[in-house]
Amino acid sequence: MLRSMYSAVSGLRGHQTMLDVIGNNISNVNTASFKSSRVIFSDMYYQTLGAAATPTAELGGSNPKQIGYGSQAARIDVITSRSSYQMTSRPLDAYISGEGYFTVQQNLTAGSPREYTRLGAFTFETYSPTAGATTGLTGRLMDSKGNFVVGWSSDAGTPTVPPNLPAANPATAQPIEIPNFEKYTNVTIAPDGTITGISKDFPTPVTLARIAVAVFQNPDGLEQTGSSHYSQSNSSGTADIRTPGADCGTLVSGGLETSNVDLSKEFSDMIVAQRGFQANARVITTSDQVLEELVNIKR
Repeated sequence: MLRSMYSAVSGLRGHQTMLDVIGNNISNVNTASFKSSRVIFSDMYYQTLGAAATPTAELGGSNPKQIGYGSQAARIDVITSRSSYQMTSRPLDAYISGEGYFTVQQNLTAGSPREYTRLGAFTFETYSPTAGATTGLTGRLMDSKGNFVVGWSSDAGTPTVPPNLPAANPATAQPIEIPNFEKYTNVTIAPDGTITGISKDFPTPVTLARIAVAVFQNPDGLEQTGSSHYSQSNSSGTADIRTPGADCGTLVSGGLETSNVDLSKEFSDMIVAQRGFQANARVITTSDQVLEELVNIKR
């Protein structure tokens, strides 16, 4: 009798979790590169009232008699399916056409923790190695969260010699810094991740840096950290740093990835969650009425 109430309470909790996830999905319908989530339910512990019996020549067998104790939200999965491209016409916005994540880190310290994102809303911030200097500025590529974008930078060179880009070795990928950044204009991002610009000293575009892309064995296992960023987990596996197009997606400049929230599905799931919540609430009400009847027998 009381088991029904406990089972219904577990159902209320699970459907409340489902509504929470749906609400978060809908609220981020216009959040660039947002990935929606879903709730997977499972049944809970069973009490065995009667064990299964093996049939004999004289008697037939019997199946086990078990009563369950409700349901639970077993998993909350992130749907990492790729979403559509939204044009922004901004040269430093980049969309990953295919698999992969941009790699960023919060500071320039070697070995500092890294995060991963598909939101390629980049900007360059300049830093002067000499306080008060207006020339010889270093350009640092930043993402929308203020983190440093990881890749391969050009060598320092001199103001009169075009920079050379080091080999794209995964072990050498570090936050991108471009020396003498004030000397370059028309900075753009190519499909293979190379960043080019036109120097005041040279008439042709020169390669300044290259953006890295990370891929994972199980991207669904990445842990969400907010602002459309993720961190590596035991489930996701180790980040495999690659250049765009090397068995991963290429970059499309001038646009961002849209949210993959499907409003029609979310509203349908909301109705299902609401009805499930109401049904479990009705079970609790009925169980309470049965208990009331038992109390009334004493009277």
